[in-house]
Amino acid sequence: MNQHLRVLFTVFCVSLFVVSVVSPLLLANTAYADKLQDAIAKTPQGTGAGQIDPKADPGFLGIPGAPKPMMIIGFLWAIWVGWIFSTVGAFGGIMAGVGHITVFGLANYGKTFKQTSPTLNKFITDSIRVSNQWMVGLSAAVSSFNYYKMGRLVLPLGIALAIGSVGGSILVPIITAGKISLKAYIGYFGLIVFIIGGFLFYETTPKGQAKKKEAKAAAQAFEEAHIKQKNGELSVEDKGVKVTKWGLGSITFTFYGVEFSFKPIIPVIGGFFIAAVASFLGIGGGFLFVPFLTSIANLPMFLVAGTSALTVLVGMIISIFTYMVVKGIVIYWPLIGIELIGIFVGSMIGPRTSKYIPDIWLKRLFVVLAVYVGLRYTTKGFLGYSIVPPF
Repeated sequence: MNQHLRVLFTVFCVSLFVVSVVSPLLLANTAYADKLQDAIAKTPQGTGAGQIDPKADPGFLGIPGAPKPMMIIGFLWAIWVGWIFSTVGAFGGIMAGVGHITVFGLANYGKTFKQTSPTLNKFITDSIRVSNQWMVGLSAAVSSFNYYKMGRLVLPLGIALAIGSVGGSILVPIITAGKISLKAYIGYFGLIVFIIGGFLFYETTPKGQAKKKEAKAAAQAFEEAHIKQKNGELSVEDKGVKVTKWGLGSITFTFYGVEFSFKPIIPVIGGFFIAAVASFLGIGGGFLFVPFLTSIANLPMFLVAGTSALTVLVGMIISIFTYMVVKGIVIYWPLIGIELIGIFVGSMIGPRTSKYIPDIWLKRLFVVLAVYVGLRYTTKGFLGYSIVPPF
């Protein structure tokens, strides 16, 4: 069975790579690029806010006078993005968004065109969304491969979630591309993250932990083997994920001697709604998949990162393809190229360091990031300013 799973996983990943990377590069037409140039041409000329100086050097998306992201900062930030996503299975897209929105100042620049050139404002919004997805997509691919080799990826659960995510990843880009303002995007971005952070915080409390006996037992066994260097009584086969029962009604597997089971229809439905929200925000959706996998599937965090990564990978591939091929979204390749190198580095480090971090602290790391990001972007989007630094 394990050999068949390896073949299936390899074919699965190769197919997704072809769809996500080759197709956008070969099939994307210049229609959207032409529209971008038209939007630039129709924007009032000048040196003030919301204006374009045609004599200025081109920056982001080739827009004269637009910010020019520093490539070394992009590389270092991408390492952080790859590490955090591959460690907790979430916040890759959100941290990518923080970089594009705040670190490089693209959101503040785009907002200046809200009144003078709404079309250009939305072009920049869509480009930020797809740029985030390229970063998290590569991190998800690298993380999935690494976690699968380590026996920390529940393949049938990840595929079930991925099947459901296809619909949401296609539907939302078609409906929302070119229609979302930066202010609304930032506000909803933060609000959803903040709510999820509060929910997962509950799971770190004694009351929340008491409901997860299987996950707690598996996490304890894993920690004893990797952090406390114990648990020698378990065989190698019993340590990693081992699927013991396949079926349309139920799938059962073990991890470090603890048995888990789930009904495939539940992650299929969950995957659809999670992917729809993630595609709208232009992120991976891991911050939604993680609570789903810990609360609904009752998995320990040591299994969540890899399983979430595989599901995010599928959603990102479909969403990137839809944005770039179907809707023709343009991204800034000089920045994305250097960021993808950083993403690869960070994503190779994450799976190798996460096994030394206790399960409860992985959740707390998730919560801290969710509260910070949620507060910052909710207030910035709906109030016009952030109540947490950078202000």
